[in-house]
Amino acid sequence: MNWKALAVAVTLVVSVVGTPVAAAATTQQTSGQAQSGTFISFQASENAVTNYSVNGRTLVERMNVQSASEARAQAGADIGLSDGVGFSGAGLRIANSLDAGASTSATIESSSGAEIVAHDNDRGIMVVSANGESHVARFDGSEGAEAEQESEKRAVIEGDDGGAATVIVIGEGNVSVSEGGNVTAMIEEDGTVVYRQYEDGRSDSEAAQERMIANGTAVAEVYVGTAADATSDDGGDTPTVTPTDEPSDEAAERSADVVRYSEDTTVEVTERSATTVNATVDRAESEGKVVIMSVSETAFENADAAAVFVDGEAAAEAESYGAVESATNDGETSKYLVRSSSGAAASTDVVVGINHFSEREVSMQSGDGGSDGGSTASGGQPGFGAGLAVVALVGAALFARHRS
Repeated sequence: MNWKALAVAVTLVVSVVGTPVAAAATTQQTSGQAQSGTFISFQASENAVTNYSVNGRTLVERMNVQSASEARAQAGADIGLSDGVGFSGAGLRIANSLDAGASTSATIESSSGAEIVAHDNDRGIMVVSANGESHVARFDGSEGAEAEQESEKRAVIEGDDGGAATVIVIGEGNVSVSEGGNVTAMIEEDGTVVYRQYEDGRSDSEAAQERMIANGTAVAEVYVGTAADATSDDGGDTPTVTPTDEPSDEAAERSADVVRYSEDTTVEVTERSATTVNATVDRAESEGKVVIMSVSETAFENADAAAVFVDGEAAAEAESYGAVESATNDGETSKYLVRSSSGAAASTDVVVGINHFSEREVSMQSGDGGSDGGSTASGGQPGFGAGLAVVALVGAALFARHRS
């Protein structure tokens, strides 16, 4: 078996690991600048993120964040309940830009201490971290969008054109929906707010993933894709292809974006190809957790029949999310579940339940076995075994001729 696999290196430190070929931009920038990547675009004004678009679709026209103490001082106890009672957002500064696709995320720092990371992936995931002080984040829906509270920690925003998004609270905190359909998330010092957007509505599978994110079972999400995955509704310069086109070299370059949902987990993607994705998952605690792997059709072959390995041992394929979660409770083996994604690009989610930690090597291998038609010996040299056989046959023939 070809043991070159999609290794999910979970190295959740301060930044996304496994960036694309180009290096991430590190230049300090001021607010008020438009940001545009392969999948997402938005404007960072002095105190709000505006017109947050994923694959050309905008469900949130404004998001701002403020410390809970300052928000309460401005709005009183009715924060999030009435559209007439609001608060001004904290000042924002772009610390790391998307920089024309050179980085898979943009980092925005607020004067209140919170950090906003916008991930340039098919779900346009946005993560707001409290960073030691209670905060409030408010998401104002775009025209025609409606919001509904699904649980104490999740609220769903639905557009009038079929798109959907979910606001999720991790840790201590809750969400509320105002009379006008705007979503407010309140989090304590160690809390996190996550925004996830879906192109064609929200599936049961994605709802199950949200639940695992909210309860702390899913600690990271990895997206492996190419520029060819993007859809462009604004006539921009993003390289795109139709299903019958051969992607350009630029469009075919694979990038890996890592979203972290846990402070004590790290993910590092070490290899990404058409048949393998390699990574290392490291956690300070031994308790098992889930890592969500999303791979696009243009970046990874036959993902719907993928095989997963953890520390070189085959993980068992599960039939439900419940089985994946059970594996994280010190199960006998790690398990994985394969589900189609509802993103704009044809993609597949491989949800891996790792049975225990600290450092684990996770590998996902293409459903075609990753074979290129040649045999592979333990040293990884294609055709080496066949070559030895030929040499042996020639040697035997010469020996027989000499004897005769």
